[in-house]
Amino acid sequence: MKETIGFRLNGKAVNVEVDPSRTLLWVLRYDLGLTGTKYGCGEGLCGACTVIVNGKAGRSCTLEVKAVAGKAVTTIEGLAKNGKLHPLQKAFVEHDALQCGYCTPGMIMNAYALLLNTPRPSRTQIIEHMDGNLCRCGAHQRIVQAIQRAAKQMGGGPR
Repeated sequence: MKETIGFRLNGKAVNVEVDPSRTLLWVLRYDLGLTGTKYGCGEGLCGACTVIVNGKAGRSCTLEVKAVAGKAVTTIEGLAKNGKLHPLQKAFVEHDALQCGYCTPGMIMNAYALLLNTPRPSRTQIIEHMDGNLCRCGAHQRIVQAIQRAAKQMGGGPR
């Protein structure tokens, strides 16, 4: 049975009429047309589907849409403002931290959650926080460098 689920998506109020047990990933991709969030493993293990829910990283492939009712959800599409890339997005480009690009949205969103809560992360904190996001291209060092660069540009920087 369908229900109307309301939440804030990338700063705007949305209401969707869906099965409340449907995953947020499929609602974002198919009902709302936001395809930046990727399907990877479907079990919350790879991080390709990472979005921000009330300031924290969450795996949209295992999160039922009813769990975000009344909450704020940010996807990769919500980071750029007025056509300008977010510092994290720019840093990923500048450091070639996006090789094939499939895992990149989830990587950026997980890094964004880290920087929201820890503006000046150490290299160790970055590595530990990003450990759950998998990259098969092997761009891990460049990803860490990009996050360090973005932290600095956002006013945090390394400790």
